[in-house]
Amino acid sequence: MVSRPTGSTEVRAPAGLRRTLTKSAGRVDSATTEQGSSLARAALRFAVHCHAGQRRKSDGAAFIEHPLEVARLLRDAGCSDVLVSAGLLHDVVAEAHVSADELTARFGSAVADLVLAVTDDSCVHSYRQRKQVLREQVRSAGADAALLFVADEIAELRELPAQIGSDWARFDMGGCESRAREHVQHYHRMRLEHYRESVEMLQRVTPRQHPLVQRLADDLAEWPSTADHVDRRRH
Repeated sequence: MVSRPTGSTEVRAPAGLRRTLTKSAGRVDSATTEQGSSLARAALRFAVHCHAGQRRKSDGAAFIEHPLEVARLLRDAGCSDVLVSAGLLHDVVAEAHVSADELTARFGSAVADLVLAVTDDSCVHSYRQRKQVLREQVRSAGADAALLFVADEIAELRELPAQIGSDWARFDMGGCESRAREHVQHYHRMRLEHYRESVEMLQRVTPRQHPLVQRLADDLAEWPSTADHVDRRRH
């Protein structure tokens, strides 16, 4: 359970999400590895290799579980093997420093272009500006990139309750200063703000009423409203 500092405006995980949505898919189901293409199988092997030894900050689980869940969301939505493969590989540039050239050589330009479309520009230091650039990047890249992006957003939002719980538990145990608490809480508010602005963008560029976009919108609806709980101040 997430502890709440007295007098804070803490962003708390909705009860339903705390109970059910933080559980990772664990691994891509047999449809990906047995019935999927050789491209998806190669992407799975490479992703496992690239993320070996990495851990998620939210809950300490193996990092590979995040791209596996993204791939499963895409597979379950009936997306192509190219999109599923991009889902498996979407973090290898940002988290494992794989170059665009290597990704293209191994998996082709279609997969590489999708991965690059959903990769943050690390040269943009402001969180809000970086996410604004990312949303525009995805919007310009087309519907397939948008579907990869929304699957990533769904998986990240599902991990947020564990991240919030971990952060507040660390504060309670370590007696962190209020400034540190406020900094982390502000970051959580900005993440929710980004997800909501992403939904608005996705509803304009994806096929009408796509199930993945609707799922992200529904998941966000369980969180506190922006007006009441998310700090909208710009720096």
